[in-house]
Amino acid sequence: MIRKENLKMKIAVYIMIAISAITGAQNTDKLQLLTQKKANNYVYEGNNLLNEDDFVSAEMEYRKAISEKPTSVAGTYNLGNAYYSKGNLEEALYRHQQAAETAISKSEKHMAFHNIGNILMKNKQCKEAVEAYKNALRNDPTDEETRYNLGIAKECAEQQQDQNKDDNKEDKQDENKENQDQKDNQEKKDKEGENKDQQDKKDEGDQDKKEGEDQKDDEGKPKDEKEDKGKGDEEKKDQKPPKPQPGQLSPQQIKNLLEAMNNQEQKVQEKINAEKQKGVKVKTEKDW
Repeated sequence: MIRKENLKMKIAVYIMIAISAITGAQNTDKLQLLTQKKANNYVYEGNNLLNEDDFVSAEMEYRKAISEKPTSVAGTYNLGNAYYSKGNLEEALYRHQQAAETAISKSEKHMAFHNIGNILMKNKQCKEAVEAYKNALRNDPTDEETRYNLGIAKECAEQQQDQNKDDNKEDKQDENKENQDQKDNQEKKDKEGENKDQQDKKDEGDQDKKEGEDQKDDEGKPKDEKEDKGKGDEEKKDQKPPKPQPGQLSPQQIKNLLEAMNNQEQKVQEKINAEKQKGVKVKTEKDW
């Protein structure tokens, strides 16, 4: 059985915990309210400085607001507008995108996306601007200015698409023309190379023919043959009759001996013929 004293003690503990939680929540809410108030004061001061055309000081105040409360849409949204007024579209787009991400209410989201669309149109990014204006209308379908801007952005996007098609067509034609020119130049080079090869072969043939003609004399005979023939005659002239070996007759001695034999035979024949005319039988054997 639970004692009543223990039960009362537990109840008292629960009550203290609840009171602490409520107090802590209240303190947190107070701290958040204080932080939001300080951020709003920075934004307010930044707006005044911007109206006085003190952009540098205004930018500093907006940054203080963002640092004090990063989720504050007012700081990033107003800083984005300040950059837009100075023509810094890149920073303006970045800050409004931050505002669109951190915004909780549809009204804040609508304003951020509407300004994003305006910045994209300034950058000639019509297709992206169409999506931004659509997001703005999703959060506030009643804004006629956003709807009007959406119509202009759609028309601009269509024109850019048609222009891109024409540009792609021209690029394709230019590419085809460049390819054809390269092909024609290559064919021209190939033809020139072929003609050069043929001319080189012709020149080589003419050179061989000329060299062949240079090797002939005026009578059309090869000079080498004539030179060889003349050389042969000279070699014959230079050759001397061989000397007779001991115990052998020289060619001249043999020639003389044959001539003597022929003369002797002729004399014998003449003698026989004379005897026949006289009718005297003579001896036909040679006596030598």
